[in-house]
Amino acid sequence: MSSTQNALHIISPGVLSLLQDAGRFGKGQLGLTQGGPVDGHSFRWANALVGNPHNSTVIEHSIGGLILQATAPCTVAVTGAALTLSRNGQAVPCWQAVALSAGDELALGIFSRGLRAYIAIAGGIAVTPQFGSTATVMREGIGGLSGKHGLQGMAGKKLQAGDVLPLANLTVAPNPAIEQAISNSIATRSLPGSAPLTLRLIEGYQAPLFSASQRARFYLNPYTVSAQCDRMGYKLNGSAISCSTAQLLSEGISYGAVQIPPDGQPIVLLNDRQTLGGYPKMGNVLSLDCWALAQAAPGTLIQFSAISAEAAHNALQLDFAQFGRETTAANLNRARQENLS
Repeated sequence: MSSTQNALHIISPGVLSLLQDAGRFGKGQLGLTQGGPVDGHSFRWANALVGNPHNSTVIEHSIGGLILQATAPCTVAVTGAALTLSRNGQAVPCWQAVALSAGDELALGIFSRGLRAYIAIAGGIAVTPQFGSTATVMREGIGGLSGKHGLQGMAGKKLQAGDVLPLANLTVAPNPAIEQAISNSIATRSLPGSAPLTLRLIEGYQAPLFSASQRARFYLNPYTVSAQCDRMGYKLNGSAISCSTAQLLSEGISYGAVQIPPDGQPIVLLNDRQTLGGYPKMGNVLSLDCWALAQAAPGTLIQFSAISAEAAHNALQLDFAQFGRETTAANLNRARQENLS
């Protein structure tokens, strides 16, 4: 159950604000892509900071300018891009739980590093799932505000000034101890630095369609993120890659697929990608590196590096274990403090 009396009002949506949960899976046969957060690292930490289940709906905000107003006391956390955050004009920290009273305004400044921020609210946002998810995919017109909580025709739309986000009445509590586990390395883990961003790639069955010299060119030459980058995918500029086959029969497109279109400039496909495609593919970028790519602004240098499926599996397991250790240590620390008090 939820009540619009317990809500967040969108005063200004900024450049682009979307509702996202973990994503919509298993619906490709219907032509529906996954959606969900393009930076999974920041998404899961935002929910962890306010004590939410992993799949709780958050706001994914791009570039800056978002202003929210609470109609009831609530707790929020902002993760992701480096930015200035203020409550009623006073600076408050990111990557920590922040308490809002009724009438308080939370404002996100223009980002100084990274492209996306994630705003989680303790208890989550009560919106109606569509095809098993609240993830907003604008191209498909699905997810986000819909049903009794949204205006007519609002499904699949970006948030706008005047929108009301009802808060769920779940029994959750922010975990202050988790904040102690947040180091600068955690907060910046998915934000590209000054060095080229390395994208680890698992080669696919179509990689042999590219000659040895073309594959060497792909790995040895740097690329830059072009202005054609969004939630659907990132087109890169650099040394053109040619393929023995310009186009193949269309097939399903998986997350992180690196397509090589006729102009030879690689495209890394992300959450809002098309479900089918026929361009030859070099392989797939490791999901952890897709998270970092989604925070990379145009002009960022990119370098590809081959990785085996086994090494990719190990990297994913290590990341999962690391997140578990960081949150478990914080929970144990909190339990000790409560026992001593």
